[in-house]
Amino acid sequence: MAERIDPVEILLVEDNEDDVVLTQQGLRYGNILNNLHVARDGVEAMQFVRGEPPFEGMPRPDLILLDLNLPRKDGREVLIELKNDEKLRTIPVVVLTTSQEEEDIEQVYRLYANSFLTKPVDFDSFVDMVKTASNYWFSLVRLPPRKVAADDQSGT
Repeated sequence: MAERIDPVEILLVEDNEDDVVLTQQGLRYGNILNNLHVARDGVEAMQFVRGEPPFEGMPRPDLILLDLNLPRKDGREVLIELKNDEKLRTIPVVVLTTSQEEEDIEQVYRLYANSFLTKPVDFDSFVDMVKTASNYWFSLVRLPPRKVAADDQSGT
C-alpha cells in the first residue's frame, strides 16, 4: 500500500485558544503533513463533519480530536451523534481533555471513542503528547481510505 502523500485532515474540537496553539505546535513538531481545522464548540463540530453552513465543501476529517467540556454541545453529545451516524461513525475520535476521572474514561469508551488522552499541564509535555499521538495515528495506524470516506458522505 502506498503511503499518503496528501495532508491528513484533522478536526480539533476545542474552545480553549491556548490548547489550540499547543496542539498546532505539537503537530508541527510531529512532522506530520496535516490540515488542522478547529471547531470551537460541539455544534460547530457537527456542522463541520456534516458539511453544513458555514462549512460546505470542507474535507471529511481523517481524525477528530475532541475536548469533553465544550459550550453549546459537550464532547459526550458530539461523540454520541458521531457514532450513531452511519456516515460518520468510522471517523476515529480521540478524546483530548483535562479530565482524569475514571467515570469519564469509562463513559467515552462506552460511547466508542478510539482513545482517551489527558491534557498535560505543562507546555513541553502537552507538545510531546500531541506529537506522539499524531505519529501513532498517522504513521502506524491505517485509517479508512478517503475514497470510502467520500462514498460515505454521498450516501452510497
